[in-house]
Amino acid sequence: MKSTIVMTGANRGIGRVAAELILDGSPDTHLVVVARGNAGARVAEELGPDSVSHVAVDLASLASVRSGAEEIGRRLDAGELPPLAGFVGNAGIQHTNALTETEDGFESTFAVNVLANHLFVRLLQNRFTVPARIVLTVSDTHFGDFRHNLGMVPGPEWHSPDSLSRTAAFAKPATTAAGRTAYSTSKLAAIYLVHEYARRLPTGVEAIAFNPGFVPGTDLARHADPFSRFAMRRVLPALTLTPLAATRAAAGRNLAGVVLGDIPAPTGSYVDRDRPAPSSGESYDPQREAEIWSTAEQLIAAYAA
Repeated sequence: MKSTIVMTGANRGIGRVAAELILDGSPDTHLVVVARGNAGARVAEELGPDSVSHVAVDLASLASVRSGAEEIGRRLDAGELPPLAGFVGNAGIQHTNALTETEDGFESTFAVNVLANHLFVRLLQNRFTVPARIVLTVSDTHFGDFRHNLGMVPGPEWHSPDSLSRTAAFAKPATTAAGRTAYSTSKLAAIYLVHEYARRLPTGVEAIAFNPGFVPGTDLARHADPFSRFAMRRVLPALTLTPLAATRAAAGRNLAGVVLGDIPAPTGSYVDRDRPAPSSGESYDPQREAEIWSTAEQLIAAYAA
């Protein structure tokens, strides 16, 4: 049966690998690539316009996310796309500070990594056919220990979700450490939301948090200082020869496996690379999960109506 999967972050890195493998592994799938500017159009041209279309969206703008979701809905209603069977929130961002603000007045890391995904899910949720799967790419930096972050990313610092959505939520907000703390905290928030989706979404619509592991050589550090960018691209890829890191090919293959269900995982799961596993102890907190749901609902309300 033909179906549609909507995917952010499919134009580069592990997402691009996953996009190719999703199409190879499921020839009846039509992939809608969500990306800024002309990036989605390039992916559609390279992977084949019969199997891939695109919607231009700036994930740092909730108005743009709404516009993109509405366009996808229009195409579904018009029969231009087969039934919707999946959403993959793979795009992510990390800044060198915790002061970068979006046009909506939100801290950019939280806006892109949390609110944009949540708005997409809420605007599309009534259009899913079952079985359907929502996959959010998260990070093992949410553990906050050396084994999972190699000392490169501080662990999360949880505050009220409303505070996390604004700039300067962390100490010394102009520093790279604050920017990386915002990143790990946003990924913890995403795991909380996956737990809430598992409780709240209709039966047959599954939600999975996928951790690709440490994948050097991607563009996640594109806002970092020159030394860090050099290390990510030229030095740290050597770690893929060890269990400490994964190649883009391996991480993309695992992401595709989660999206297509080739890696079995019940709804609400945390998939660590290629298998379900417990996430951090801190990530199981019903009170925080309810708080992030409630706050995210309030923050997207003007765009979800």
